[in-house]
Amino acid sequence: MSTQDVMPGDVLLNLENVSLSFGGVKAIKNVGFDIIKGEVRAIIGPNGAGKTSMLNVINGFYHPQEGVITYKNVQRSKMKPYVAASQGISRTFQNVALFKGMSTLDNIMAGRTLKMHKNFFWQMLRFGPALQEEMAHRRKVEEVIDFLEIAHIRRTPVGRLPYGLQKRVELARALAMEPELLLLDEPMAGMNLEEKEDMSRYILEVNAEFGTTIALIEHDIRVVMDLSDRVVVLNYGEKLADGTPQEVSSNQAVIDAYLGVGH
Repeated sequence: MSTQDVMPGDVLLNLENVSLSFGGVKAIKNVGFDIIKGEVRAIIGPNGAGKTSMLNVINGFYHPQEGVITYKNVQRSKMKPYVAASQGISRTFQNVALFKGMSTLDNIMAGRTLKMHKNFFWQMLRFGPALQEEMAHRRKVEEVIDFLEIAHIRRTPVGRLPYGLQKRVELARALAMEPELLLLDEPMAGMNLEEKEDMSRYILEVNAEFGTTIALIEHDIRVVMDLSDRVVVLNYGEKLADGTPQEVSSNQAVIDAYLGVGH
């Protein structure tokens, strides 16, 4: 499936009437929204609302039974995750998904796999064209390491790192893919205030400096209001609201279902 160029301000991804079921359980019910190229788009809602399922639909891990998904002006059907990755969609996970025995550098290098074109024979030799390609990929990875300020843990096995730094390494691996659409599933879960502030800064800088479009799931409503351009609210698999942070935070249905009267 080929894709077409999308300019900033145009719709990068559009979902129409998407429904996803697991047996008799409906995780997503007739949900539609779009993601504009260049924006930070938040997906919020209480536990069990269908947020992670929606990210899994976007990156091809789940295939909805109903609905239409259009990415870069091309309608797609059952896209596989590796195809989504090759077309510029990368993601992080709610639970850190890293190779714990490998170093920070090697974990981030894994994000370059789809961009490596030399065959296995050349890679085994690590000579000539393969070595030149590896060096080019390592330069790109070092740029990401410097950007996220993790040079001091370059050689450290990630299993030895504190949780906040592991989340940063996972972000680095996703960025190493040079994504057009970056999906972040609770990037600040389990972090203290200082770690959340750092991660918020990196997300805004990724969006501003690289022009990366970001869709994120986050439970900290203050973070959502500070970071996002638009917010879609899910509740029991259905779309409850969609709009700017201000519009969503003042929506009575959202207040009743998710934010709480105290907000």
